[in-house]
Amino acid sequence: MPSRHPLVQTLLELRGNPRACVFTEPLWSIPFNLFIPYASLYMLALGVTTEGIGLVASVGMAAQILFALLSGALTDKYGRRVTTFVVDIISWTIPCLIWAFAQDLRWFLAAAVFNAVNRIAQNSWGCLLVEDSDRSQIVNIYTWVYVSGIVAAFFAPLSGLFVGEYGLLTTVRFLYLLSFVMMTVKFILLFFFSSETEHGRQRKLETRNIPLWKVFRGYGGVLGQILRSPGTLLTLVLMLVMNILSTINGSFWSVFVTTTAGVDERWIGLFPFLRAVVMLFVFVTLVPRIRALRFKRPMIVGILVFATSQGLLLVSPQFGLPTILGSVVLEALALAMVSPLLDSMQVVLVDPKERARIISILLVCILALGSPFGWIAGRLATFDARMPFFLNLGLLALAFVVTLTFSRARSLERM
Repeated sequence: MPSRHPLVQTLLELRGNPRACVFTEPLWSIPFNLFIPYASLYMLALGVTTEGIGLVASVGMAAQILFALLSGALTDKYGRRVTTFVVDIISWTIPCLIWAFAQDLRWFLAAAVFNAVNRIAQNSWGCLLVEDSDRSQIVNIYTWVYVSGIVAAFFAPLSGLFVGEYGLLTTVRFLYLLSFVMMTVKFILLFFFSSETEHGRQRKLETRNIPLWKVFRGYGGVLGQILRSPGTLLTLVLMLVMNILSTINGSFWSVFVTTTAGVDERWIGLFPFLRAVVMLFVFVTLVPRIRALRFKRPMIVGILVFATSQGLLLVSPQFGLPTILGSVVLEALALAMVSPLLDSMQVVLVDPKERARIISILLVCILALGSPFGWIAGRLATFDARMPFFLNLGLLALAFVVTLTFSRARSLERM
């Protein structure tokens, strides 16, 4: 019976903060997944070049370094709940308005800086989601977070119809205004239906009389803890690779398939729909079984499948739409396998007492190392539109080698 499926059981058993986070998430993920396929095309339509798109991505990632560094201290001192609410308003409500009325590159650069503040909420919201949850449900909880985003993709073809009827600029401006309303409602509901976590209350009490700058003093010891942990180092490398892949694909995928592979702008919304169908199928059938496997097998398979998807994309100008469809299917399969597992690694392999500061340092390292890649990919795209995706293949090769090497550590045998 469906009610006996592990994902359904997890959803029915959610209480407290995990329930509030999961049940309100569609109000953010639905509008986000409606506008994101058109974000780069929207920038192009307003006169931003591919190099400018890469610059926006790199400026955003550079700004995120600062906010990621602050995230652990702010989350501990002011609590997971309050920090999440304030930062969500700054990093999504304000940028959605800027994007909706954008005129040129300067608007997108300003929005990127505001949006970068979200790195603080990424830390605080993650703590709010998992700190009071059952460890055995972590993978399934993250799966439901991803499923909430997938639901939006079923509405993506409707956006394509509006693009065909009203034009790209009018449609995307409307989607940003819709996002402004829905996301703001989500932030308010989450604040009222959540409460501070047990670890959050402890950290607030411990840092209550300590100036914010002094909270950073313990970062050196936390960094040493990360460097001594093979599991945390592996998590760092994989998070870095996935972050760069997300930046490159998010900035250049739609540009590549429309300008080089010859896909009409009106059909862009169909690809998220296809990706959603595949990911939903994998989440329901495969992901609940991943915990029974050793860590290395699903991660290696996911990396190889992702690499194959990028290879198909590169040959799509010669072989047409079937290769683009195949690429989308394989990318969706890889993401559905890797993403919940990688998120669960951040929970299982991190000291719960230092979770906020460890995740803060991980985010800083990822952003510091990854921030140039948006600009690099933009420069590469000016020479050849395929080059950013060759870069993706190189990064996936690195992830493959590192996973094989670090997964031999005893601390990862339980994964």
